[in-house]
Amino acid sequence: MPRSGWVKPATDRRLSDLVSIGLLTRVFPPEVVDEAIDDVGRREIRNRVLPARVMAYFAIGMAMYSEGSYEDVFSQLSDGLSWSKGWTESLKPPSKSALFQARLRLGAQPLRHLFYRVVRPLATPDTPGSWFADRRVMAIDGTCLDIADTEANEAHFGRPPSSRGDRSAFPQARMVALAECGTHAIVDAVVGPCTSSEVEFARELISRLSPGMLVLADRGLYGFNLWEQATSTGADLLFRVKSTLSPCHEQTLADGSWIASIKPTSGTGRAQREPHRVRVIDYTIDGDGQYRLITTLLDPVIAPAKELAKLYSERWEIETTFDELKTHQRGAREVLRSKSPELIYQEIWGHLCCHYAIRVLMADTAEHWGHDPDRISFVAALRIAPHSVAKGDFPPSRNS
Repeated sequence: MPRSGWVKPATDRRLSDLVSIGLLTRVFPPEVVDEAIDDVGRREIRNRVLPARVMAYFAIGMAMYSEGSYEDVFSQLSDGLSWSKGWTESLKPPSKSALFQARLRLGAQPLRHLFYRVVRPLATPDTPGSWFADRRVMAIDGTCLDIADTEANEAHFGRPPSSRGDRSAFPQARMVALAECGTHAIVDAVVGPCTSSEVEFARELISRLSPGMLVLADRGLYGFNLWEQATSTGADLLFRVKSTLSPCHEQTLADGSWIASIKPTSGTGRAQREPHRVRVIDYTIDGDGQYRLITTLLDPVIAPAKELAKLYSERWEIETTFDELKTHQRGAREVLRSKSPELIYQEIWGHLCCHYAIRVLMADTAEHWGHDPDRISFVAALRIAPHSVAKGDFPPSRNS
């Protein structure tokens, strides 16, 4: 079944034809945008030239046209957004100041809420690279984003030290995300100051894992408390840990992996806490040193050690996803443009919504043609996607 809100491509359609149907409103239908705005109480009290729905699309459009000015972004969106006045008139070009004030009125919460209302994993049962032992392969990791150098941004987000020991050039926002490895879709994220730790954000994100997932993570995220929290969700885990971690050996298995128990190594009352049984997989990669993985998948028949070691390399797919978001989508504008923390959050959630919309396009195209989504160029999709906005084919509802 095709995903709700998306038109299944006909057999003779190419990538450029798919986006001409209006990418943003197919993925984020107007009525869903309105509901997200209403849910957080940001519906305008009186009629305005720039209503909240228009500005929600504008926030996503800023990511799609990341190198353009406010006026450029609005110019590209204005024809397609004519439905916001009930098809009776076109939106008049507003001033930069008017757009800025309208962004402030909207704030960040509607974009964040819209992301959580709409976004979900994209892989079908036939999507290559998306499944292992009937579990959806996901990866969790963190990254930082350079933001505009203002006093307000620095006070809220912080400025990390540089490699030379002095201050870095820009304040930074930290993001920890959960991505679907097979489609590169970011399906959950936590955003905040760089002064907060990656593990702190990971704890919030991990609380929203679900059964049927197999989550990959690098050694920087492992901790007994976080592992315990993650396993309580019913998700399966495959984490790299430091080679100095010494689980208590219980049983060596035929494939060379071994069953062990892990215990907390610090914290009050750690001696009274129940240990967790895990499976340990040790291996070496030439030129890259020794790896130690621990997993909740204890059965070597269902999950052979060699296959798990090979699967762990899929964790790098989230690094590729961050590169799509930070380098290709953001473009030459390497620093997020907003001057205040609230608008920085709005801009980041706009980027996440934009990235997801493009990944929906790529996943559906790959499914139609029977390709691996990894074989479709994100850069090419990003270049084509804005035409879906500029052509003005914005239906008033997902059923149009």
